[in-house]
Amino acid sequence: MPLYKTISPNSQTTVKIWKITEPFDVLLSELELKPESLDRVLGMKSELHRRGFLSIRYLLRAFGYQDSDLFYDENGKPHLKNGKHISITHSFNFSSVIISDKPVGIDIEKQRNKITVIAHKFIDYEFNYLDENAPDYIKKLTTIWCVKESLYKLFATPGLSFKEHCLVIPFSDNSAETTAWIDYNSMKSRFNIQSLEFEGFTCAYATV
Repeated sequence: MPLYKTISPNSQTTVKIWKITEPFDVLLSELELKPESLDRVLGMKSELHRRGFLSIRYLLRAFGYQDSDLFYDENGKPHLKNGKHISITHSFNFSSVIISDKPVGIDIEKQRNKITVIAHKFIDYEFNYLDENAPDYIKKLTTIWCVKESLYKLFATPGLSFKEHCLVIPFSDNSAETTAWIDYNSMKSRFNIQSLEFEGFTCAYATV
């Protein structure tokens, strides 16, 4: 069960992406889970969610961690017991984990036309540089969503709005890097953004 991709955007940060191909029973049989994790995954109704949950544990193992090293705070943000920063994501048959010495956030999304229906809910400033008639409009919307979801996971503050508080600077031509800002309660924070596409999916991650 090989990793799909490993990326090291800087010396302190590593991203690992997993392509989920195995059935749930096979994934479960090779893992050692905490009782609460086992109860959680067995209680999931969606097979996709079950497999995504377990694939994250395989990614943890690829980093040298166990399920017991991971815990969540009251806001649902994941943490590692050794103090390293972590963010996790899964979408359909892909999952990813990013681990760093500094705060990070990551998101994977499948590129789908229906994102145009909700664009007005998460985009404001970005409409200034988007072209609805461009052939890559869906991809750009998906990237912006991934960036803002990554910022939301990194910031982990209740009340943060994708549309009102998160701003994504346009990517330069043929570039996979940009910057983004969170403007929240008179506090402005700048973040480094990187993105990539594969097999109809978009992944973006935010670092400080």
